[in-house]
Amino acid sequence: MEEIEVPSHFLCPISMQLMRDPVTVPTGITYDRDSIEKWLFSCKNNTCPLTKQTLSDPELTPNHTLRRLIQSWCTLNSSHGVERIPTPKPPINESQILKLINEYKTACHQTKLKSLRTLKSIAQACERNKICMENAGVVEFLALIIREAKPRTTDIFLGSTTIDDIRDEAISVLYNFESSDSSMKRLLSNDGEFIHSLTQVLKHGIFQSRAYAIKLLKSILNVADPVILIGLNRDLFTETSNVLKDNLTQHASKAALKLLVEVCPWGRNRIKAVEAGAVFTLIELLLDGAERRVCELGLVGLDILCGSAEGRAEFLRHGAGLAVVSKKILRVSHLANSRGVKILSNVSRFCATSSVLQEMLNVGVVSKLCLVIQVESAGKTKEKAREILKLHSRVWKDSSCVPVHLLSSYPI
Repeated sequence: MEEIEVPSHFLCPISMQLMRDPVTVPTGITYDRDSIEKWLFSCKNNTCPLTKQTLSDPELTPNHTLRRLIQSWCTLNSSHGVERIPTPKPPINESQILKLINEYKTACHQTKLKSLRTLKSIAQACERNKICMENAGVVEFLALIIREAKPRTTDIFLGSTTIDDIRDEAISVLYNFESSDSSMKRLLSNDGEFIHSLTQVLKHGIFQSRAYAIKLLKSILNVADPVILIGLNRDLFTETSNVLKDNLTQHASKAALKLLVEVCPWGRNRIKAVEAGAVFTLIELLLDGAERRVCELGLVGLDILCGSAEGRAEFLRHGAGLAVVSKKILRVSHLANSRGVKILSNVSRFCATSSVLQEMLNVGVVSKLCLVIQVESAGKTKEKAREILKLHSRVWKDSSCVPVHLLSSYPI
């Protein structure tokens, strides 16, 4: 396109680009729909960008007159390479969404799958559509499909489409929908039934559905009431642990780790996680040389689990537990240092048998604690390392396993 001056009133005040679908907010200012919707819905603002006035009702009115003027200007300047902007389709409304939902209920199974894909494309079009769909009850509708689907152990074929295909597509739509906290909270109203349904997806679902399910569970449990968190089933911890073992995706692993970190402090969840094998899983994760954030979350998780006697026993039952935690200290981040030293502190205070203390010497834990005192800048972490060394100085201080240059920092 040749260099041509665009009339200033044809430009969106936000993007400073030619408006393709001009809409006017209640303050009387016109913006391009895509830009103002991102401002209002994606960025969660409630003001007019230009006037800074509060928009109590963010209604967007199409400015048809301005749009026709822009189209005419584009046509007049077509010889300069300006392309005429197409007439935008009217935005989706609640009645159209409700019609889709009602059609789904009576459709054949192949058409049901297409309906779900249509809902996904509508949700991906813009933030306004997501809000409209949420108001129409799409989140609850998708959750109902997931709850009513049988586990993948059944083999029911519905033409060329299976029940599992429909369930998997519903999970995909719900995940990509990025529901609000209030919608997520409503999914917990049926005594945790939806949590159980997603746990079954973790157990029986395909690779992608399992990844979506763990992320949905993490989002839902973020807004759950304490009574829900305290009553979580052990199966949830078993399947979360399996997600980490299977290493579905980096995002899925982080979601699984965050879920464990957030729910384990509640009630008997630490015990449930230990019984589900989470301690061994986290140690193996650290042994695999995970990236920094995964290492940090893994150490935070281990710290929480080692706050119980059962967790410490499992930690010591793994032959590499002490060694891998010691190795991560001073190699990942200050957070990893802090949590790693806390784990070692719990073990040294509550499990200090002669064999454990000797293993701490042999695998380099004592040397690493001396090094922490020399180089770690965080006062609390350094102080905790000093406490551990003082606590067992009778056993460790004169050991030949500690290098001479580190013994100089051994606390008296």
